[in-house]
Amino acid sequence: MGIVVLTMKASVIEMFLVLLVTGIHSNKEMTKKTKRPKFTVPQINCDVKAGKIINPEFVVKCPAGCQDPKYHVYGTDVYASYSSVCAAAVHSGVLDNSGGRILVQKVAGQSGYKGSHSNGVQSLPLSRWRESFIVSEGKLQKGVTYPSALTYSSAKSPAAKAGETTKAYQKPSVPGTTAQPVTLLQVLGTTPAEATHTTWPKPSPSAGPTTSSPRPEPVGQRSRELGETDLWKPGLVLLDAGFVPKEELSTQSLDLVSQGDPNCKVDLSFLIDGSTSIGKRRFRIQKQFLADIAQALDIGPAGPLMGVVQYGDNPATQFNLKTHMNSQDLKTALEKITQRGGLSNVGRAISFVTKNFFSKANGNRGGAPNVAVVIVDGWPTDKVEEASRLARESGINIFFITVEGAVENEKQYVMEPNFANKAVCRTNSFYSLSVQSWFSLRKSVQPLVKRVCDTDRLACSKTCFNSADVGFVIDGSSSVGTGNFRTVLQFVANISKEFEISDTDTRIGAVQYTYEQRLEFGFEAYSTKSDILNAIKRVGYWSGGTSTGAAINYALEQLFKKSKPNKRKLMILITDGRSYDDIHIPAMAAHHKGVITYAIGIAWAAQDELEVIATHPAKDHAFFVDEFDNLYKLVPKVIENICTEFNSRPRN
Repeated sequence: MGIVVLTMKASVIEMFLVLLVTGIHSNKEMTKKTKRPKFTVPQINCDVKAGKIINPEFVVKCPAGCQDPKYHVYGTDVYASYSSVCAAAVHSGVLDNSGGRILVQKVAGQSGYKGSHSNGVQSLPLSRWRESFIVSEGKLQKGVTYPSALTYSSAKSPAAKAGETTKAYQKPSVPGTTAQPVTLLQVLGTTPAEATHTTWPKPSPSAGPTTSSPRPEPVGQRSRELGETDLWKPGLVLLDAGFVPKEELSTQSLDLVSQGDPNCKVDLSFLIDGSTSIGKRRFRIQKQFLADIAQALDIGPAGPLMGVVQYGDNPATQFNLKTHMNSQDLKTALEKITQRGGLSNVGRAISFVTKNFFSKANGNRGGAPNVAVVIVDGWPTDKVEEASRLARESGINIFFITVEGAVENEKQYVMEPNFANKAVCRTNSFYSLSVQSWFSLRKSVQPLVKRVCDTDRLACSKTCFNSADVGFVIDGSSSVGTGNFRTVLQFVANISKEFEISDTDTRIGAVQYTYEQRLEFGFEAYSTKSDILNAIKRVGYWSGGTSTGAAINYALEQLFKKSKPNKRKLMILITDGRSYDDIHIPAMAAHHKGVITYAIGIAWAAQDELEVIATHPAKDHAFFVDEFDNLYKLVPKVIENICTEFNSRPRN
């Protein structure tokens, strides 16, 4: 009996030990399963721009070779999100050209970015950008979770190919009918012949009236409710609006939609008057005028795009450039705009458009001219001249339509008489329309459409010829001589002739130097091409030594310090010899201040100094000719490089 008890105790102990070991093993397995997985650092290429990555903070690994000039960087310390992430890291000193891991943090957009040359990378200046980022060493911070896979922004997918379908929607059951699936076709990619092969269910009368608003029809035609019998025509893809979520169905689904007039590819902002004084009736006339404009323009992604800003006390965007991609949708949106009321603060509205409207986020295409059409009832209640000047300098073509100007007893309240003459771009006969009454406004539709589509005459669109402050720094040393100095001045005149010159377009200034420096004329001295050319002719030869470094510093202080913030700053330095003083520090100062420097060397000029003075890469900014008489050959090359550089830069 005792032996049996011992055997049972041994069995119990053995089972306990097995359970204990099994439990420990299970706990170990659970510990392994709950252990935090190791962080995997995403890898990116040198050409990846920060703006393409949606994540606000992330760690990435950069490859070697990102120091290459083809990977553009904009800014210093804080970089525009249009920059290469890895090239910016090299520029900042966080990485060398062998690559490595970095931490990237998105920050707010800046009103300006300074260019500089650092760690073998030349960063470029930029007037403003919508988003920025900073880079630091790729150390993981405690308590912060970093993405192992980055989220990239993707371009809108193109229209579906012919015959391709999208998500199928199930028609709700209606008493007395059988629910059938309805497939929404991409109409733009489907030919009428293809559409006829699909049998569409006709709405049942028992389904009741549709809840969607009637589609606007041309004047003189009866408005038809969606679902009327005579709308069911072969070749058209039709849907009952009650069967598809409202946000999924636009009028674009109803008939073949134009891609827009490619001969009128402009980005348009209409500033409409919503002030109290205009009244409800005239406000409706104004909206109808815009609807007629939209119809005449043929809105579409390959042609003109149009957005609307309403102003009163304060301006507000009703819809931007990318909200509506065809004339019909845009006309429907115009009908829904309600009047804001308040004063007629036109100047404030123009400033709002300059700062906010023409951005990439709002649909600005960059390559299309920017046009703002301002409609004013009577007169503005604030000043418009300064706001319009800043708009023009930002490349916006301002048109004014003034309706029913101030009567005699109201003129005392007008803050800026002839405000339209001061505000528009270039010639008033082209950029302003005066309308005697609101009832005759419709007569201005075709003249306005013709003008905004005449892209060759939109003089305020930013180009390489009308967007800069160009400062010439001219060597007047003894080695040049009187005759050769006149040849240099002819070279300066030939370069200047290529630009569109005015107080709001390109401006020209000039400094002559020997041991000393002299301001021949500043950026604000002359505002016409003929005046500039005459001023160049009058420059007298000085004669003396060659202190090029001091001349660069002088030009930065006396010329470029007075340059406008939204202007490109171009320095064109012309010398025939080696400098008597140091040029490294002044050249670096110019690069840090965002001055794009072109160095023109003649005869005895030192090639190594030209490359230091010139903006990186030197091959695009440093030129040399063996004698003065060959200077004229450089004019087309210098202009070509100036334009190539301008066109390669991002614009909001």
